[in-house]
Amino acid sequence: MLDTVWLIPLKMLDDDARAIQLGAVAGMELAAGQSDFVGDPFRMMLLGLEEEARLPYVIEAGGSAVGVLTLQPGAARLAGWPDDDSAWLLRGFLIDKRAQGRGLGTLAAAAAVEEARKLTRRLGGGQAGVVLSVNERNPAGQAAYVKAGFSDHGQYLGGDSGPQRIMYKAFGA
Repeated sequence: MLDTVWLIPLKMLDDDARAIQLGAVAGMELAAGQSDFVGDPFRMMLLGLEEEARLPYVIEAGGSAVGVLTLQPGAARLAGWPDDDSAWLLRGFLIDKRAQGRGLGTLAAAAAVEEARKLTRRLGGGQAGVVLSVNERNPAGQAAYVKAGFSDHGQYLGGDSGPQRIMYKAFGA
């Protein structure tokens, strides 16, 4: 298991560096059944670049792109949270099938919370943590979030792919 992941903010890169990262994302593969829970990683990153509120990241470990995630302020209700503004939404989170089973999801989830904490401090937002929803049929995802310090806040039935668990981690928790 690696002990470090890096979150590469696509919106902060110059065009050439962004193109290199997107090329790596285009080559990512989903594990069997994973498409039930997440969309195409390349498409998710392009949407993140187009929508001002979304902050797309490539997850790197050992010098290679191993996954993607997006942080978004003002959208926490999309994960079943009671309001939009008290938490960052972690969405579009996936680890390439060739990198799964090494603890990278747990490390990346923890890194996303730290990144959101820094963004809140820098941007002056009122968020107190990070929320996400994970499909109830995805026990590996749920376990990775629990290992990263997220706690279960109940069921959410608003997603397109069936019942979800609302997971939340407060900054400093």
